[in-house]
Parts: sequence; structure tokens; C-alpha cells
Amino acid sequence: MSHTSMDPTKMGIGRSIAVLTSGGDAQGMNAAVRATVRVGIYTGAKVYFVHEGYQGLVDGGDNIKLATWESVSMMLQLGGTVIGSARCMDFRAREGRMKAALNLVKLGITNLCVIGGDGSLTGANQFRKEWATLLVDLVKSGKITDDEARKSSHLNIVGMVGSIDNDFCGTDMTIGTDSALHRIIEVVDAITTTAQSHQRTFILEVMGRHCGYLALVTALACGADWVFIPEMPPDEGWEGHLCRRLADQRARGSRLNVIIVAEGAMDRGGNPISSEDIKKLVEKNLGFDTRTTVLGHVQRGGTPSAFDRILGSRMGVEAVMALLEATPETPACVVSLSGNQAVRLPLMECVQVTKDVTTAMAEKRWEDAIKLRGKSFENNWNTYKMLAHINPPDTKSNINVAIVNIGAPCAGMNAAVRSAVRIGIIQGHNMLAVHDGFEGLAQGKIEPITWTGVSGWTGKGGSELGTKRVLPSEYIEEISLTIAKFNIHSLVIIGGFEAYMGGLELVQGRDKYEELCIPMVVIPATVSNNVPGSDFSIGADTALNTITSTCDRIKQSAAGTKRRVFIIETAGGYCGYLATMAGLAAGADAAYIYEDKFGIRDLEMNVEHLVQKMKTDVKRGLILRNENCNANYTTDFIFALYSEEGKGIFDCRKNVLGHMQQGGTPTPFDRNFGTKMGSKAVLWITEKLKEVYRHGRIFANTPDSACVLGMKKRALTFQPLAELKEQTDFEHRIPKTSWWLKLRPIMKILAKYNISLDTSEHAHMEHVIKKRVSMPAPLMKKASPATKHEEEE
Repeated sequence: MSHTSMDPTKMGIGRSIAVLTSGGDAQGMNAAVRATVRVGIYTGAKVYFVHEGYQGLVDGGDNIKLATWESVSMMLQLGGTVIGSARCMDFRAREGRMKAALNLVKLGITNLCVIGGDGSLTGANQFRKEWATLLVDLVKSGKITDDEARKSSHLNIVGMVGSIDNDFCGTDMTIGTDSALHRIIEVVDAITTTAQSHQRTFILEVMGRHCGYLALVTALACGADWVFIPEMPPDEGWEGHLCRRLADQRARGSRLNVIIVAEGAMDRGGNPISSEDIKKLVEKNLGFDTRTTVLGHVQRGGTPSAFDRILGSRMGVEAVMALLEATPETPACVVSLSGNQAVRLPLMECVQVTKDVTTAMAEKRWEDAIKLRGKSFENNWNTYKMLAHINPPDTKSNINVAIVNIGAPCAGMNAAVRSAVRIGIIQGHNMLAVHDGFEGLAQGKIEPITWTGVSGWTGKGGSELGTKRVLPSEYIEEISLTIAKFNIHSLVIIGGFEAYMGGLELVQGRDKYEELCIPMVVIPATVSNNVPGSDFSIGADTALNTITSTCDRIKQSAAGTKRRVFIIETAGGYCGYLATMAGLAAGADAAYIYEDKFGIRDLEMNVEHLVQKMKTDVKRGLILRNENCNANYTTDFIFALYSEEGKGIFDCRKNVLGHMQQGGTPTPFDRNFGTKMGSKAVLWITEKLKEVYRHGRIFANTPDSACVLGMKKRALTFQPLAELKEQTDFEHRIPKTSWWLKLRPIMKILAKYNISLDTSEHAHMEHVIKKRVSMPAPLMKKASPATKHEEEE
């Protein structure tokens, strides 16, 4: 695909795009519709809503309406789909598709954007394949002229996958999955408190007839004892194994058992396993007080999570570009996310792999089914198996691994500690908890931490170990003495920029203190997301959701009073990640950050923009400001400026969000991400210790024995602390480059700024990598736990 450097604001002139949502609804569909409409209008194209999915396409008339900029306002925070979705039988018949083609030709629409599941997308592809013959028939029957047929000779189709099941292959996350997980985890957290009061076993049935993604991630995120998924039925004799496991957990002092069941769960013979069956089994064999909860449509409801809004918005932008760049030769594509990269994939290749999973399951090739689901699914499965199904070995390794939390607390730290402790115990190590950061390490505030010592930690916010911002340099001698005294062989450091800096200081101290020559790994955990070496840090997703839901409430208040502009200050130090992402997720008019310099001209332009906005139906404004974006243009200054300039046109209010951004229970993403990071870090340490064990002692002084574990683009990687120094702006405590800065133009375009979108950055068509299914066993490398969004951004 050659990208001519065409002016994006003229790409769509003379073109028409229709957008429809089809199949089951999913939270975040509205964000995708909103972005498609606004970016379409930005390129100069006409954009039409198709109401009620394919049914509206067939029925035509008022179902196909021209969309305006204002018509998608206030949609971002609504769940479901505002333009409606319907199951449509008519479109399955050729004559229904003929009616749909007639309606599109009459309006001159030749670009169709479909948001739905694999059924909806397959239907769209069939429609496109038949398009030419449908037009021939319409000309024959005199319904359209030769001229009309020539003008609409080719139909372009782009799909976005909206499905809470995350059952579409080729996409890390489908629109709606993250929000569905939010709903499920809310319920799990609520049930956990009551179950612990009564020592009960809870069986929770979640959606997923053919795909176990929701069940699997829920099981990881709540530390369930067992999960039933359609892709991997339990082994023969699972009944005995399950009961032993539950009894074992009780014997270890656990007051509750949680079992997660996907609605499509079955045994090796293909017979369904229902939550009722499991309840009867547990009551009969163990006599435990057992309750079942079937979640049902709750999972589709509620407001979309910050991730789903950003995903929907990014996909919408990408979809419009893919439609306007398509030629009759390019295959119909789906736009999707892989890691945090937008990608385009041929629609039918994705549908084929999705069908391959079903075939693999039908033919009882379970391992293949899990591989075909993709890397993220496979990593989730491997992490779950390790944490839930492996008993600690009888032989100990005599290795002592210490875990410490550094810097400000954030949600998800405890999940990382829990999985690190448990994976360590499974590896035969002794795990040590260090309280109160590097200061506690210097003072010897250290105690052994056991398997049950961390039970229930995944859902707890803050830091159970306690954190301090103190750096190790002033205590380096005491720290080396403590390491010798407690015979610590390795260190897991979980925290933000201080954890990274502290790690560097410990590495520098290796020259003088041999005790510091041990493997160390830093796991980034901070709401600011400012640790070099990782695209995401634990805790940022939770903070982002907190900011977004607060902005929703503030926007609601502003919509009521009319002509009101809110200025909101977000956390993040000098890092503009939270302000930028919250700006996208909440639909802000501007987000001021340190990395994207701004001056008086920009402020003037933003004020003028709001003055113009107040003349439309949308009489409210939302401005985000990162706390350290500019020493002189403070929140008070910007508030004063807007108040003065807006006199008589709008009034202003300001909010400083403060420490509420650090608190709260972790989101499903942070629980899952923390769990994978903790587990991967300890597995790495185990391997590293084997490498550095010489003459009966451990000695690690190479750069690669002290690393940051981070998520880069599409994988979790270890990078030596020493190598990351060049990439760091130490004065401002941020990495020198940040991937998310590329999303800022999208935010500005969606807020109606006429800036240029750099179209050279767009995704090229990729292919679905046929998963390594038929490879001989020895070549199969063990998959590394992948990433969020990776996986969920």
C-alpha cells in the first residue's frame, strides 16, 4: 500500500460512508461510531448512520440518516449502541441484499463500516463479493440506471469487531471485552465479601458460548480455584481432582472457593458442564455450602471502560482511513489492535482462523484450539495453570527471593506481589516480604511470606507491603548488610520511577559492595506510566478509569447548566499519559501536557474554539491539564484566562483530582497485567540464578542481571537498567520518547480541530500469522506471558 502524502482533510471529498452496528451489542460501540462519523466529516466525506443494523440497511428510508458532528456528542460514555442493532433474517437472503444495495446506490454510498461480531462481518464480506452481480440485476429490473451503477461500481468494506466474548482471532481485544470484565469483576468482588463471611463455595457462570476468554481472565483476575472453558475441557476424572483442590484450599486456611464457568463449558466427551452440575458435585462430595450465580446480560451493560472508549476511537479513525485508501484490489479488512499498535487484517483470514478454532474444538484438538486463539489467550492459560494447578515441590531450592514496593502506592501492586510469591514458592524458593521500601530493606523490616499470606490480594488496591519514596543511595551500606544477614539471593522491585532509579543506584553500588551482585528485576507500577522500558505500567489503567468516570460526572453537570467549561488537573508528574488518554476517553476539548509544548497562541486558539463550540448545540467544554505541564501556565492561570476570555459566553469551574487517582480497587487489566508481570519476573530470576551460580555461590555483575520487565509493542521483554539510561530524561522523570504521543492528533480531530493527521503513520495490511500448530514438539518454544490488550492496552 503506497501512502501518497495526501491532505487528509480532502481525502473524503465526494465520498460517502455508512456506519452500522450489528449482532450482540458491546460497550464501546458508540465510541467507534462517534469516531467514524467525526473523522469521516473531517476528511470531507458524508457519513450516514444506518439504524437497526442490517435490518435498517434492507428497509432503507428513515433508517439511513445523514450524521452531523453534533449528532454523536455525549455518546462516548453510553453503553450498548445508540444507533441500534438487530438480528436480521432478510439480509441472509439475496433479495434482502438486493434491497440493501438499492438503498446504498440511491444515496451514492460505496463505503460501509460494520461494527459487530464474526457473523456480521462475514455477511458484509458476502455482500461485497456479490455487489457487482446485485447491480447488474438492479439495472436489468430498471431500478437503477447504468450511470448510477457506474458511479457505485465498487463497494469497500471495513470491519471493527464489537463482541464482549473476545472470540475473534487476529485481534488482541475486541470492543466491549474490557468493559464486560469490569462488570464481572465488580460482581466477583461483591460476592467475595459475602462468601468469606460464611465460608462458602461460589460458582460464577459468565458469558462465552464458544470462547472462554472472559472466564479465563476472570479466573486469573480473582485468583479462582478452577475455571471451565470450552477450549480446554478438564481431564478425565476431573471431578475428583476438583474436590481435592477445593478441600486442599480450605485446609490451607482459605475461607472461600471460587469456580468460574464459561456458559459453553463441556467435558472431554462434549457433554455440557453447567454451574448446577458443579454445585451438586461439590455439595455431594464435600458437603460445602455452595451457591451459584449466573451473570447473564449484566455483562453487556453499563458504561464502557476507558480502554474500550480509546479502542473504539482508535479503531474508528483507522477504519475511515482504510476505507478511503481501499482499492477494488484490497481485500475487505478488519481494523484491530495488536499490543498498542493499530493493524489492518484481511477480514476473511480472521474469520477463517476463528472457524479453525471451532473445528479444532469439534475434533478434540484442545491444544491447537488454545494456540489458534492467539498468544494472549495462550499466555493467560499458561499463567492460570501454573498458579492454580501446580502444587509446591517437596524439595526446596534454598534460594531466598525478596520483594519490595517502592514509590507511591498504586492499584495492582498487590496482584504482582501475590503472583511473584506464589510462582516463587512453586519454584521451591523461600519468599521474603520487605516492608516500607528501600528504607525497610536497610532497617531489616523483612519477614517470610507464605502461599496463604497473599490470598485475596489480587483485588486489593494500594500496597499491602507498604511503600516509601526513599532512594537506596543514602542507605547503600545498610542495604548490603541486610542482604548478607538475610542471605537474599535476588530482588524483585515493584514501583514507579523511584524503583527504576533505585535499581540503577543498586547496580552502581555493585562495584563497592559484592552483596549487591545478585539478579534484580524492576516491575513498573505507577499511575504516571513514566518508567522507561515499558509502554504500560501497573496501576495506570485503574487511574485512567477513575479520571474518566469523574470526567463523565463533571460533563453531566456541565450539560445540565449549559455554557460551562470545566478545567481538570490530573496527576502524572511530568508525564502526560493520563491527561492524554483521559482526554481521548472522556472526549476533552484539549489536554495540556509537558511533552507537547504549548504557548499563548495555543491557549488563545483553544479559547476561541470553545467560543465557537458554544454557538452549537453542544454547550459545554472539558479541558484537562497535567499537573506539571508548565510552571507558569498553572491550573489557576488557565482557569483565570478562560474565565476572562469567556465572559458573557461561558463560565468556568476547576477541579484538582489529587490522590483519588492512586486509590480504588484495581481494574481487571491491572490485576491481570500485575499477575503476569509478577509471574514472568520470578521465572526469569530462576533462570538467571542458574546462570550466575559459580563455585557454590551466586555472583551477578553483568548489565543483563539487573533488568526492567516491560511491555514493548507486542511482548513482555527484559531490558538491562544500564541500557535504559540513554532513553531517560532524569530531570523530568520520564522516558525521552513515548508511543502514546501519536494518539494526540486523534484527540484533537475528535474535538474538531482542523489539524493535519499524519497519514504516513497508518497501519499497513498484515496477515494473520497461522499459529504454530503443526510444528513438531521440540521446536515449540514456551510462550512468554504476553501482554494487555497484549493485551488490553
